Amino acid sequence: MSTLSLAVRDSSTMLRRNLLHTRRYPSLTLNVLLTPVVLLLLFVYVFGDVMSAGITGGHADRAEYIAYLVPGILLMTIGGTSVGTAVSVCIDMTEGIVSRFRTMPISRASVLVGHVVGSVLQTLMALALVLGVGLAIGFRPEATVVEWIAAAGLLTMVSLSLTWIAVGLGMASPTPEGASNNALPLMVLPLLSSAFVPVDAMPGWFRWFAEYQPFTPAIETLRGLLLGSGIGTAGWLAFAWCIGLTVLGYLWSKAQFSRDPVR
Repeated sequence: MSTLSLAVRDSSTMLRRNLLHTRRYPSLTLNVLLTPVVLLLLFVYVFGDVMSAGITGGHADRAEYIAYLVPGILLMTIGGTSVGTAVSVCIDMTEGIVSRFRTMPISRASVLVGHVVGSVLQTLMALALVLGVGLAIGFRPEATVVEWIAAAGLLTMVSLSLTWIAVGLGMASPTPEGASNNALPLMVLPLLSSAFVPVDAMPGWFRWFAEYQPFTPAIETLRGLLLGSGIGTAGWLAFAWCIGLTVLGYLWSKAQFSRDPVR
């Protein structure tokens, strides 16, 4: 059997192990799945009229705000799932199972790949749930089949990039609580983006950061794909952020995994 075949086999085993491992922490999985749904319903039915009036120029239009809000919540879902990934990786590191894996005749990359692929699959399931709730409460995208495929590709790329960063954060954290705190910016950054209000409505001193941080280009690209509005340069910025964060997270995680941990 070739080296590639062995790596694929080991990665599949690790993926299966990580998917089964989620049963041990059902509260974490439920939190990852339900938090974005709660936020979506909260902003639509509690803050919806006020927020929509600010966006539409004085008149409340809940349907228009739902269309604006759902793409942002989808990206926030990815950030929240990444926090769970960091905690899961840190648990493996602190419990010593990773040290055990180091002594086994398996592909070393498979340990990381299993976590990443498992997290991306979990994220895609969470995204499907949030999108389903959005459609149920009135989200009406105007995307073509090609645009839906492009939107799915964008969400997968963002999920992959943030997952690699989360793996690095989890490996660098001394405790699961520390991993949760260290990964918190992945959940907070969407709040400081165009997820809930347009960047143009933000103070000038803050607008530059909100416009060019990783989440805003991705959110604006997703809005353009799903709602038929213009994308402009947001698509290229989102692609560049995804590639850059993926490479950074992969190299960081690989370097930490290759180094003997001090726990």
